[in-house]
Amino acid sequence: MFGTSGIRGTVGTDVTAELALDVGRALASEGYERVVVGRDVRPSGAVLADALMAGVRECGGTVLEVGVAPTPTIARAVSWTESDAGVVITASHNPATDNGIKLWNPSGRAFDPEQCETIATRLERGTFTLQPWDGHGSSEPVENALERHSRELSEAVSLDTSPSVVVDVGNGTGGITARVLADLGCDVVTLNGQQDGSFPGRPSEPTRETLGDLASFVELSDADLGIAHDGDADRMVAVDETGTFVPKDVLLALFARETATVGDVVAVPVDTSMAVDDALESVGAAATRTPVGDVFVADRAMDSDVVFGGEPSGAWIWPQETPCPDGPLAACKLLSLVADRGPLSTLVSAIETYPIRRQSIDVTDKAAVIGRVRDRCRQRYADVDSMDGVYVAFEDGWMLVRASGTEPVVRITAEARTDSRANEIEAIAVDLLEAATSRE
Repeated sequence: MFGTSGIRGTVGTDVTAELALDVGRALASEGYERVVVGRDVRPSGAVLADALMAGVRECGGTVLEVGVAPTPTIARAVSWTESDAGVVITASHNPATDNGIKLWNPSGRAFDPEQCETIATRLERGTFTLQPWDGHGSSEPVENALERHSRELSEAVSLDTSPSVVVDVGNGTGGITARVLADLGCDVVTLNGQQDGSFPGRPSEPTRETLGDLASFVELSDADLGIAHDGDADRMVAVDETGTFVPKDVLLALFARETATVGDVVAVPVDTSMAVDDALESVGAAATRTPVGDVFVADRAMDSDVVFGGEPSGAWIWPQETPCPDGPLAACKLLSLVADRGPLSTLVSAIETYPIRRQSIDVTDKAAVIGRVRDRCRQRYADVDSMDGVYVAFEDGWMLVRASGTEPVVRITAEARTDSRANEIEAIAVDLLEAATSRE
């Protein structure tokens, strides 16, 4: 039920008000007495949030309602309000037809797999501590959540100059970024700033392909850079002053290099480019790998030796601020970097990159297929890492075959130091997967 990013699926089939009601019941029944609840801009979120809050209250819990806000705002509010848990109704970068439920700890970390399994077990059993007529819990609003988040963002950075920036909100909840950057003195232009959960301006996921308008606007203006968020603003990606999309692996390497110093460690998932390792080596730091998913990166980032964590998906974590991926915070950090160090294109050009291939293939029985790929790799290769999927390192590259935690697909990633070798490694991974799926 819970993938790497909570419950997520199609509204009306996978994700329903009945499910949301039971998740609320399960939380309160498990002893989470004070629960912060908020949502992104999707129209279905109103019904799902109402149902979940009813479930919490029906089992005696207190609801602290944030309303429509970025995921990182809601996650931070769990600590601010001294609550036991938080819930964000969101499908993040998924299309408008989807929605989901993601659970948060007071620390700002998402529920770990063990916590999710506890909730899932209670849902399956349907054992809820329903209260009598006089035992229902109450609800109250969380006042000024966006204002407090904005203040913390402003305090997290300082700008030596005032870059001009174009912020593509993507019709989601990330308008806080434009407001904070303007308060910091930046010249800000906003695209797709009207909140609309049907995402009319562009798809919710910000990618090279979906950010054509942002790239063109920046290229034709005198803006220093452009940034974009997904629907719930936990992600942030960028284009440089020429309108060129900054690859997410490169942005991860840049953030890692500029945050870490000698002896520091940066937490990244297993599908991360070698470019990050090289960038960290240049400053005397090192990377540590985790399974894919912000909950795993955040968990490792809480260790004292880790100064930054990030995923090539566009999720960035500064553990000194919050272990929740915070797109607006990442935007402020990037603006601060450009203000201090100069053009983003120059900073990016200093990151050595390698050919990397990524593709997704529809698979029905993901677990069985990955198991067969793992068995075949162990017969063929001496060193196979199965921390998350099947990872095989070569002298001049690597490949990863892993099941998506949010979709019915298996993802293939291959990287090498030359294009031809990257193609060869990708072909090896594809052949392995096709052989495994032919037995489904």
